[in-house]
Amino acid sequence: MERWTCPNCDRDFGRVNQGHMCSPGMSLEEYFAEAKPWERPIYDVVAGHITGLGDVIIDPIAMGIMFKNGPMLCELRAKTKWTALGFSLRRKLETGRLSRKVVDYNNGKFFHVINVDDPAQIDDEVLDWLTEAFHVAGGTQPPDPVAGGDGMVPDDIDLDDELI
Repeated sequence: MERWTCPNCDRDFGRVNQGHMCSPGMSLEEYFAEAKPWERPIYDVVAGHITGLGDVIIDPIAMGIMFKNGPMLCELRAKTKWTALGFSLRRKLETGRLSRKVVDYNNGKFFHVINVDDPAQIDDEVLDWLTEAFHVAGGTQPPDPVAGGDGMVPDDIDLDDELI
């Protein structure tokens, strides 16, 4: 991923001259010094997963923390009683876990938000959505879920056997 640092606000972006609201960034330590008690554990789960996928920019600003793989792939925004986890996919999810109406960006992307007040709510399903968002933002394909083989051929079939 290409990185560019804005000379005015000193924030990192995944594209040179990325348009943005030029607000000063902050360190994670500065952000969490003023955070609600549940924010850090939720951040730790999200950041632990996303940083394991590849190169990301973590951009804490006053309103929340943005994760970028080129463009933004997800954000954590503190609310009064929870953290809003927002992410973009190329499909509209149909699930009762969403906390707001899905926003269609008219460019083939849909912005989803779920409210999280406990890091245990970020389960395998949510992590799969974040993995998908990482690849959507970076313009990459996720790895093949079938490791070590052709997903079309079951393991118990010997291709050398003659069909009867």
